[in-house]
Amino acid sequence: MTNEITSDLYLSNRDTPVKQTGNSSLGKDDFLKLLIAQLQNQDPMNPMQDKDFIAQMAQFSSLEQMTNMSTSLNTFLTQSQASPILKGSELIGKTAAWLDEEGNKKQGVILTASVKNNEISFTINDENHTVLSLNDILEVSS
Repeated sequence: MTNEITSDLYLSNRDTPVKQTGNSSLGKDDFLKLLIAQLQNQDPMNPMQDKDFIAQMAQFSSLEQMTNMSTSLNTFLTQSQASPILKGSELIGKTAAWLDEEGNKKQGVILTASVKNNEISFTINDENHTVLSLNDILEVSS
């Protein structure tokens, strides 16, 4: 008696893909768990040397400091990218062009940038110290 080879046999014997869960990198909690497990399971006749323990604690301290620094830098970058005054301050000292009430093109150097109600405005170095919003500026040159 012969058995017919079908695709059903292939599918039942095929390895199923492994699903990864959680973070693939080790954090400070994982480091401490590994260190505690190492201390609990060490050979009593040949315990961990003081210098090895100190080196591992120094590594843990470095890991924690780098994690904190990374978090701080990410927070700073997020806040600085969202800040309209930082974006507007890049234009100070540059020449802006805009249209006045009559539709004439005017130019002047941007003196200041200020934010009110999350809207940025610029003061121009002209005879009237014109105040413009970002939408009023047609072009900016250095």
